Amino acid sequence: MRTALVIGTGLIGTSAALALSQRGVTVHLVDHDPEQARTAAALGAGTEGPPEGPVDLAIVAAPPAHVARVLADAMERGVARGYIDVASVKGGPRRELEQCGLDLSAYIGTHPMSGREKSGPLAAGADLFEGRPWVLTPTRDTDTEVLNLALELVSHCRAVPVVMDADAHDRAVALVSHMPHLVAGMVAARLENAEEAAVRLCGQGIRDVTRIAASDPRMWIDILSANPGPVADLLTDIGSDLEETVRALRALQSSDEDKRREGSTGIEDVLRRGNAGQIRVPGKHGSAPRAYEIVAVLIDDQPGQLARIFADAGRAGVNIEDVRIEHATGQQAGLVQLMVEPQAAPVLTAALRERGWSVRQ
Repeated sequence: MRTALVIGTGLIGTSAALALSQRGVTVHLVDHDPEQARTAAALGAGTEGPPEGPVDLAIVAAPPAHVARVLADAMERGVARGYIDVASVKGGPRRELEQCGLDLSAYIGTHPMSGREKSGPLAAGADLFEGRPWVLTPTRDTDTEVLNLALELVSHCRAVPVVMDADAHDRAVALVSHMPHLVAGMVAARLENAEEAAVRLCGQGIRDVTRIAASDPRMWIDILSANPGPVADLLTDIGSDLEETVRALRALQSSDEDKRREGSTGIEDVLRRGNAGQIRVPGKHGSAPRAYEIVAVLIDDQPGQLARIFADAGRAGVNIEDVRIEHATGQQAGLVQLMVEPQAAPVLTAALRERGWSVRQ
């Protein structure tokens, strides 16, 4: 691939353009908002404006509701040898294109499974897709050359290609992305009118659950409007679980020992099923999840503290597999949780204490 056209210079489009530009591909940038395309170009994502002739690959990074229209226009104008989109829903746009009577051999639907809570070109980065799955949904009609162009794009972005059926993809993202976002929003909505004294008690648990609720609602309306059925089916299942859980909690309030026992069994059932599901979430680099030991270190909220901890861990020969930070309420301090292999935990604990760190048991 030597040339590409990115139509839509938001987070995903600009990130793909940055990755391609860094690998020597000539990228042209087009957006319905010229200022957004200008910003992406200023970041080094490519050249503002359409190409003079057909490019190797056109990448449509428009919202799901507009993908088919933008793709159809680009294909009718013959702007590229191959066409892809990066929308988070795949079945609907393809069916819309089929209804237009277009030859779809030059098209393949794709979806990079990566993003951020912030949108727009200023949130973009060439490393956004690194190590992340990038779904490709070819059909029997897909031209081999177009599939190879899509695979080359994925390689340039250092993502991991995953081939799926379009409708299977839509059911999957409803489960792992769209439904969790709505649930996070519902949980976060409980905080809107909560008493300030209660909100001040927020810890890492509520932060983890509500983090993705900070995303742009307008963007998510576009996404959910393109995949409402599978998401509604999942929320129906969650609704059934909620009803059972509420009944179990009410039973725990009863003075009847049998009812309390029944309520306890109901709560245990949903929590155990949650345990079983959580275990299936892939771990580091997409591999099977592993159990790490946590070494918790109390730090001051000052520049250089994390760098010092990582440097001291490196001197001890310990690799930090993951890290979390829990900030203390009302204090300029926090607890850094360092996840390490179980056999490395005693080594790291001893090394950090030797260097003056306060390690919690």
